[in-house]
Amino acid sequence: MRLLFFLSPARPFGTKVIILLLIIVLAGLGIASTLGVRKMVHVFAGASEPIFSGGPGKPQVSISCNVAWGAEFLPAMLTTLGEYDVRATFFLEGRWVEQFPELTRHIHAQGHELGNYSYSHPYPTQMSREELRSEILETEALLENLTGSKPTLFAPPYGDWDRRVVETAAELDYKTIMWSVDSLDGEQPGVEAIVNEVLKDLHNGAIIRLHPTEQTAQALPQILAGLKEEGYEPVTVSELLLD
Repeated sequence: MRLLFFLSPARPFGTKVIILLLIIVLAGLGIASTLGVRKMVHVFAGASEPIFSGGPGKPQVSISCNVAWGAEFLPAMLTTLGEYDVRATFFLEGRWVEQFPELTRHIHAQGHELGNYSYSHPYPTQMSREELRSEILETEALLENLTGSKPTLFAPPYGDWDRRVVETAAELDYKTIMWSVDSLDGEQPGVEAIVNEVLKDLHNGAIIRLHPTEQTAQALPQILAGLKEEGYEPVTVSELLLD
C-alpha cells in the first residue's frame, strides 16, 4: 500500500492572514486620518462621557462661568469681556435665573452663550434619573422663556458626574461639559493666584472654569490679556467643539 502525505501550507496561510489583518488595520488608519482622531473618539465614545476640552488643532480656548451666586460681580466681568470682545459661556442655575431674570437677559443680549447648571445645584450622582431630568428641564424652560433659545450644554454642579448623569443629559439633547483648566477661584486664593492657575495650564482646546467672585472679576482682565499674549482666541464652548 502506498501512502500519500499532503503537507499543509500552515505557515503560508498564516502569513496571508497576517497580511490581510495588516491591510485592514492600515485601512482603518486611513479612515482615522480622514476623519481626525478626535472625531473618531467622539464617534466611538457614545454619550457616556463628559467633554473636558475641545480639539488640539487650533489655539482656541473657552471661558466658562458657573453661576449660582455672585450677581453683584457679574456686571464687572461682563464689562471686561466686552472690552476684550470676548464671548464666554455662562452656566446658570435655575433658581438664580428666577431671581435675576433681567441680568440673565442682559448676559444673553451681550452675545454670551447660556448653559444649563441644573435648577437647585444638587449633587447629580445622588439623584434618580427622573429627578435629574426635572432639574435640567426646569432650568431649560426658564432660559428658553427668557431668551427664546434652548440651551444645549449642561454643567453638572460640583463637577459631580457618572455615566448615568451624562446619559440622562444626552437623552435631553445636552452635552455634558466639564473643564480642563480650573481657576480654583471658588477657594478665594487671591487675584494673582487665580491668574497664575489659569495661565500656567493653558493648551489648545482648554475649557477654563470660573465663578463670579470679587477676586475673579479683578483677575479677569489679566487672564484675558494673558490669553491674547499667548496667542489664544477665546470662543464659546459650542464654538470650541465645532472642529
